[in-house]
Amino acid sequence: NTSQPHLERRRFQRVILEGSARIYTQQQSWPSRLLDISLKGLLVSHPQDCQADTQACYRIDLRVHDGIVVSMGATLTRFDDQCLVFSWNHIDLDSFSRLKRLIELHSSHPDLLNRELSMLG
Repeated sequence: NTSQPHLERRRFQRVILEGSARIYTQQQSWPSRLLDISLKGLLVSHPQDCQADTQACYRIDLRVHDGIVVSMGATLTRFDDQCLVFSWNHIDLDSFSRLKRLIELHSSHPDLLNRELSMLG
């Protein structure tokens, strides 16, 4: 149904967080700014000299608040001149625990978190 609000169509709620991101490929790395995050992906600013490649393997390190670091392997799912959208394909248990806690603390709908966790499998 195309009349549904965008949030209702999402499987995972996005949480706006201020933080920094470092995007890595095997050859290069770029600093970026975290714009929002979910249990399954993130939105970051598009670094000026970064050539977006949806076929590349990325590692992303996020630093939020007082140095909380979340690190994951990710796939670039879409991009434009302003933003890069990544989906996680690997995240270790410690980083996932920190990610879950950040979303719990900053979500406007913390009650949805358990439903989202069950959708991850």
